[in-house]
Amino acid sequence: MKKFKFLYLSIAVIMMAVGMTSCSDDNKNEPDRPDIIENFHFDLWVALDRHGGMGRDVQTLVRSLGSLDAGQPEINFEGTGTEVNSVMSLETILKGAYYYQVPVSGDRFAKYRIENNRVITVAQSRFKTNTYATRKYTHAWTNDDTLVIMAADGEAKKIIWTKLDASDMSIISEGTLDIALPQGAEIFTTSGILNYRRQDDRLFYFYYAKTEGRQGKRVTPITVAVINPADMSVEKTSVCPHDYDMVGTAYGELLQTTTLITDNGDIYLACMNDDADGNEHSHLLRIPAGSTEFDATYDGFTEDGKLISIMYLGGSEAMAYARNDQLGEHIDDFSHYYTVLNLDARTARPVTFDGERLAYSSGRFSSRMAYVNHKAYIGVDAEGTNPQIYIYDVATRTTAKGATMAPGYYFEQIRVVENVK
Repeated sequence: MKKFKFLYLSIAVIMMAVGMTSCSDDNKNEPDRPDIIENFHFDLWVALDRHGGMGRDVQTLVRSLGSLDAGQPEINFEGTGTEVNSVMSLETILKGAYYYQVPVSGDRFAKYRIENNRVITVAQSRFKTNTYATRKYTHAWTNDDTLVIMAADGEAKKIIWTKLDASDMSIISEGTLDIALPQGAEIFTTSGILNYRRQDDRLFYFYYAKTEGRQGKRVTPITVAVINPADMSVEKTSVCPHDYDMVGTAYGELLQTTTLITDNGDIYLACMNDDADGNEHSHLLRIPAGSTEFDATYDGFTEDGKLISIMYLGGSEAMAYARNDQLGEHIDDFSHYYTVLNLDARTARPVTFDGERLAYSSGRFSSRMAYVNHKAYIGVDAEGTNPQIYIYDVATRTTAKGATMAPGYYFEQIRVVENVK
């Protein structure tokens, strides 16, 4: 009998261990953030003549590279880069092996891959009821196959949404959010920001309303709508306790990432306001795990200047691309820098190489940060030197010099693309 009990307990312990391992693996391998990617390459997007973004009319080239490590010849795009302007917009969505976007034709949803200096159309479907402008929408993935697109409609009087099957870009469903234009407001902001928190299976849509015109003023606080992705019903709305604007709302995270969700479910949103002297100052706000409202006491960005983009590194850390306004506020000014934020301690640690902080970079509207296999790849367009890639090791908190680009090109995006299986 004792032997039987011992055998039973042994089997139970083994089963528990297997179950715990399985749960751990499921937690690590989230749909939008796999822990380790085996087969991938980098797509390096660059501009000619000057930085792109913000509707600038520049030529955009893309080149696929198996590695961005040092020790290879200078990267150039003569005869090796893909010119994408005629088909694809710089403002794009990437997941796995494919790009998704409303292309320059502005009449459809499309899925692409870039291969052998060619843009290949994988799938596409034309708009039905809801229509979207190229570059001006936000998005979120609720699983590997379902992509939600959202934006203000043509008159910006309501918020429209479309749910897509990413395999063939067919429209699953579409509609209008049950959100009324607030009293005193004339239009909604162009795109807003959408993200999905898997921990409670809810979409979070950040938006505000404003007056019309190119210099329209925000007349409502930043508002977050909590949405059930099953039927796209708005379950709740709450407002930001601070008089802030969102960073990059017009492009809905198609150029740079301004939100992140940590492994435990905290949501972070990059915001900004003008101080008493009229200078822009950024803030990093948080909606705690399990909550749907902002923590009024939290601000995770304690430096001067403006946040441009943030990228989650795991645990309590994130990489930020920010701007030192004292060195310049324009896109081409050498005033932008990389820093690692500790989200819990609310501290920032500039990225360094050989004991010195990286040189200030030019270029603003970009996804020049990429994360894969516990390393962050960042691009620096410093004054008087070739464009340079640096590789930050998250585990050791050390930085190595990566590949160098030939002069005449400007970083726009560094993308990690899984190889087509």
